[in-house]
Amino acid sequence: MKKVGVGRQLAVCAGMSCLALIVIFFLHKPPYAASLLAGLPLHYQVGMGLGFGCCYWAASQIGYRFAANSESAKSTMESYSRLNLDGWNPLWISLAAGFGEELLFRGALQPLIGIWITSVLFMVAHTKAYRFNGLNKRVAIQAAAIFTVSVAFGFIAEYVGLVAAMLVHALTDVVGLYTIKAASRRG
Repeated sequence: MKKVGVGRQLAVCAGMSCLALIVIFFLHKPPYAASLLAGLPLHYQVGMGLGFGCCYWAASQIGYRFAANSESAKSTMESYSRLNLDGWNPLWISLAAGFGEELLFRGALQPLIGIWITSVLFMVAHTKAYRFNGLNKRVAIQAAAIFTVSVAFGFIAEYVGLVAAMLVHALTDVVGLYTIKAASRRG
């Protein structure tokens, strides 16, 4: 099976970013840049984004130790095993997802439809990646986790700023992809 590379992930990011800019341009009120950069000053957003990302890293390391053999963890490993995680690819994939998805979901859609509906759409957008192909315990757990993480990103974007949400999202994905990379090496 051919692995999905960084090029495809960057293309998806570019597509999401273009869609986000179209939504923002046609459905948001000017000034566009000011609305995207709203929130706390940039240095606070970066600091809080890094802080939330570190908290997520600690929680995920503890959680993975207890749930590494769960059906959900195994399914997530299997889903992401199709990505090319060689070298720096987890970092580039994570940055692309953090930027593109947050620009679309939090920057473009959330101001129009709110955190909750945006989070449902975010969860639906991840159905292929997580192989939500029926309703069972694994799907329910993973869907609930994605929805919960999306709500958290939404509140971060709302109360801290979009840049912080992008950074937390990217760090969340970096932690997840490097965890999967390390676990796949261990077998």
